[in-house]
Amino acid sequence: MPVTLQYVDQARWEAEDQVRIDLVRIYEDAPQERMPTPTVLPFIERHLKRQHYFACAHFNDRLLGAVAVQEADDRAWWLSELCVRKTTRRRGVGTRLMALLGEQAKKEGRVLRIETASLPLADRVLLSKLGYRPVANEHPSEPEAPATSDFVELDPQGKG
Repeated sequence: MPVTLQYVDQARWEAEDQVRIDLVRIYEDAPQERMPTPTVLPFIERHLKRQHYFACAHFNDRLLGAVAVQEADDRAWWLSELCVRKTTRRRGVGTRLMALLGEQAKKEGRVLRIETASLPLADRVLLSKLGYRPVANEHPSEPEAPATSDFVELDPQGKG
């Protein structure tokens, strides 16, 4: 399946009817445990109004999967709420989307980060296979602090 990477920001969301339809369908198809809110439209609009955007898997003029992207002050991209349309799950769309985003991050010299505290084991395994690694805790002197943080990152230079 030749999936390509496309971005949906506020301007594209407002300009393209099909983009709105597809992005809403992606998140309406999401398993309940993947959605932080019970309704999809406010979830999408909240991200877009905060200047976040969605990196999307595009195939045959449709968006099949998406992940929310937030740029941090250090230029790292924090990813959250990865979801793929139910009709195309288990076909590698999510894996391809994450790989394409990793390639784009490498071109731009960015680091990708994902919080792992609430991720299911299957998602953590996928991230590990894609090269995401736990990050050492920044406060190792604190006796109660864990050895690693509760996020993983994909370093484009392979340092992680």
